[in-house]
Amino acid sequence: MRNHSKKAEENSGEIDLTPMLDVVFIMLIFFIVTASFIKEAGVEVNRPDASTANQKENVNILIAVTGTNEIWIDKRRVDKRSVRSVVERMHAENPKGAVVIQADKASNTETVTAVIDASRAAGVYDVSLATEDS
Repeated sequence: MRNHSKKAEENSGEIDLTPMLDVVFIMLIFFIVTASFIKEAGVEVNRPDASTANQKENVNILIAVTGTNEIWIDKRRVDKRSVRSVVERMHAENPKGAVVIQADKASNTETVTAVIDASRAAGVYDVSLATEDS
């Protein structure tokens, strides 16, 4: 009986870390779920300067048009004919999102206009062009 009471005294001094680990994992999951992730078009473009540019807050669909008239959406190259369907799909995921087109200075106006028209045909009327901050 003496050995049994000695072991009980030793165990009572230990701290159980299980509840603390549960709280840490729950907080980690909470922060991962509530974090906002930055979306990028997937390619770096050389945008023109503009003095009347204003910032968009709820931007979710970024479209990049490179100097060689390649269209990039969500880090993937997209054909000009399939821009509308990709924008429709992304707009269905977040209806409050706007379309921002990052067009390179050397890009063709015809390509940029086709992207704007495809975005509007997809039901997104808040379409704007991104410029360099001046």
